[in-house]
Amino acid sequence: MDIFVLLATMFACFVIGVPIAYSLALAAIAGAFWIGIPLEAVMLKISDGVSKVSMLTIPFFVLAGAIMAEGGMARRMVAFADVLVGFTRLRGGLSVVNVLATTFLSGISGSAVADTSAVGSVMIPQMVKSGFPRVYATNVTITASVQALLVPPSHNAVIYSLATGGSISIITLFMAGVMPGLLLGLSLIILCLVIAYRDRHPRGTSMPLREAVRVTGEALWGLVTLAIILGGILAGVFTAIEAGAVACLWAFFVTMFVYRDYRWRDLPALVHRTLRTVAMVMTLIACASSVGYVMALTQMPAKITAFFLTITSDKHVFLFLINVLLLIMGCLVDMAPSILIATPILLPVMMNFGVDPVHFGMIMMLNLGIGLCHPPVGAILFVGCAVGKVTIEQVMRRIWPFYGVMFLVLMLVTYIPDLSLWLPRALGLK
Repeated sequence: MDIFVLLATMFACFVIGVPIAYSLALAAIAGAFWIGIPLEAVMLKISDGVSKVSMLTIPFFVLAGAIMAEGGMARRMVAFADVLVGFTRLRGGLSVVNVLATTFLSGISGSAVADTSAVGSVMIPQMVKSGFPRVYATNVTITASVQALLVPPSHNAVIYSLATGGSISIITLFMAGVMPGLLLGLSLIILCLVIAYRDRHPRGTSMPLREAVRVTGEALWGLVTLAIILGGILAGVFTAIEAGAVACLWAFFVTMFVYRDYRWRDLPALVHRTLRTVAMVMTLIACASSVGYVMALTQMPAKITAFFLTITSDKHVFLFLINVLLLIMGCLVDMAPSILIATPILLPVMMNFGVDPVHFGMIMMLNLGIGLCHPPVGAILFVGCAVGKVTIEQVMRRIWPFYGVMFLVLMLVTYIPDLSLWLPRALGLK
C-alpha cells in the first residue's frame, strides 16, 4: 500500500497538470506521511539532492552547449560535414551531411534539442532548396539529434550519474555512449542512402578546394572543444567539472573573438535562458532525491524485483519488457524526470538480473531518446516540426522507417553489452 500511495500521488499530480518537480515533491511528502517519517527528513533530502559538487557539471556544460549552438559553431559544423561528403557526390548527400553535422555538434553541445534547432535551422531550408521533401529533411534532423543523448558530453549522462548516487563516474558514461551514438549515426546514414536511391534524391555537390580549406579551418576551432573536454579528462589534466568550465571559456573565446558573428548584447539573453534551464533541472533533481529516499524506505526496488521475477527469470525476456516500459515512459514523461524517477526503481532490479549499471544507462537513454521523437511529450519532435515548418501529423506519417532503424540500434545496444562497455574497459575506466 505504501508504494501505491507514493505512485498514485505522483501520477495524479501529473494528470491534473502539476509541474513534474512539484509532483515528485508532493509524492515524497505523501509517502512520508503514510509511513510515518518526519517531513524534515524529506526537506533535508531535497537540500542534499543539489548540494553535491558534481552538480556543477550541469550548468557548465549547458552554458557551453548554448554558446556553441547559437554562436555560429553549428553552421560551421554543417559546412565542414558538407566538405567531407561533397566530394563523393553521393545521391542524397545533403541528408548524410545533416546526420554527420549533428554527430559533430552532438560531441560539443550535449543537447538533442539544441542540435535539432541549430542544425535544423541551417540544413532543412538547404535540403528543401536542393529538392528534398521538407518532411523528409525534418525527419532526418529529428532522429539524428538523438545522438546528442548518447555521445559525450551528454547532459543526460550527467543526470543518470547523479540518479545513481554518484556510484558511476560521468566520464565512464561519456565513453560508454560513444559507440552506441556512432552506431546510431551510421545506421541513419545507411537509411538515408537507401531512401535517396529509392526516391532519386539529388546528388551532393563538391566544394572548390580553397573554400573547403577555409571551411575546415573555421570548423577546427569548434572541434578542438571536443578534444578539450575528452582529452583533458582522459589525460588526467582536469575533472569532468573542470572540463565543463574550460569548455565554457573556450566556447566564449571562439564565439566572441574568433568567429565574431554573435552580438555582445545577445549574451545576457543567452545566459538567462541557460539559467532557466539549469534551474528547472536542479529543481527536478532535488525533488527526485526525496522521492528516491522514500522509495528506499518503502523497499520499493526489492518489491519490484520480486514482481518481475514472478513474470520471468529469463534475462533476455526481462530486458525486452524493460525496453517496452521505458519506450512508453519516454513518450509520456520528459527525459530528465524519467531518468530521475526510473533509475532508483529499475537499477537495483537490473543489477539483480546481472545487467551492468553503465550498460543500463545506455539502454535507458536510447529508449527515452526515441520517446523524445514521439508525441505527446516529444521535445525533439516539437522543436523539429517548428524549425522545419511542418505539422506533427505530416512528420508522423513518414517517420516510421527512422523509428525502425532506431529500434534496431536499441536492440543491438540492449543485447550486445560490449557496444557500451568495450571502450570504458579499454580505457581502464571499468
